Amino acid sequence: MPSFDTVCEPNLVEVRNAVDVAAKEIANRFDFKGTSAAIELKDKEITLFGDAEFQLGQVEDILTAKLAKRNVDVRFLDKGKVEKIGGDKVKQVVKVRSGIESEQAKKVTRAIKDSKLKVQAAIQGDAVRVTGTKKDDLQAAMAVIRKEIADLPLSFNNFRD
Repeated sequence: MPSFDTVCEPNLVEVRNAVDVAAKEIANRFDFKGTSAAIELKDKEITLFGDAEFQLGQVEDILTAKLAKRNVDVRFLDKGKVEKIGGDKVKQVVKVRSGIESEQAKKVTRAIKDSKLKVQAAIQGDAVRVTGTKKDDLQAAMAVIRKEIADLPLSFNNFRD
């Protein structure tokens, strides 16, 4: 029976490369000389550092530009609150989303059921598996998912015939 998986998986290698390139640019930029502007990546968390919120915004702009250049969707980034650390310095933790959360998975299955297509959607961990009898129905389900769930960078893999 034909099926596919709907997943939310960033290319972590490209994310790491984008963070490295952004860190090099921050280190070399004249307007950041002598400041605490920095960026670092640990596991799936990117930490931005700066002297003020304005500078934090500049660091974030550099990061989003480098991610876009490497074809990484910025919707993978889940920005946290700006926190004050010693003195005037601030930091912000940005999480890289991986996997579909249960609320979002329920939205995906609801969108498929509301479309009245002859396919079934089942939540399996952090992915949603869609099965049907015809490939055309599955492709229509992909179109429905892309149209209805615009706030997540969903991709489809494991397409089986």
